[in-house]
Amino acid sequence: MAEKKEPLLLLDNSTMYVIGAGDYHSTNLTFEEAKAIIDMYQTEDILRCFTDRATEQVLHDFVGIEPRDFAYKPIRKMRVGQDAIAVKRYITPSETQPEVEATDGVLAKKIQNVYVYCQYITRVS
Repeated sequence: MAEKKEPLLLLDNSTMYVIGAGDYHSTNLTFEEAKAIIDMYQTEDILRCFTDRATEQVLHDFVGIEPRDFAYKPIRKMRVGQDAIAVKRYITPSETQPEVEATDGVLAKKIQNVYVYCQYITRVS
């Protein structure tokens, strides 16, 4: 019987603690590459390690994966041979602070720039 492969972990900034002792290889991914990797896995073979709905929204709206019900499981560390995709947010203060009128008529001010990138991480030892 073939050995079952470890589940793919979906991580965000708050769950990067799973990268502890051990050797890891990481590669930056385009959103298209991240989508292709996630699409190779069945839903039951993917664990969502984060609780932030904004990260989930990035996966759907920008990475382009179809909404799936990934099981949530907090993980303490990655296992040797296990892979993960990290959706990392990089937030900077806005250099300009334009005001816009929100749909309810209130003025809103831009205070941050939000950037997102993905990484593919493998624990090698």
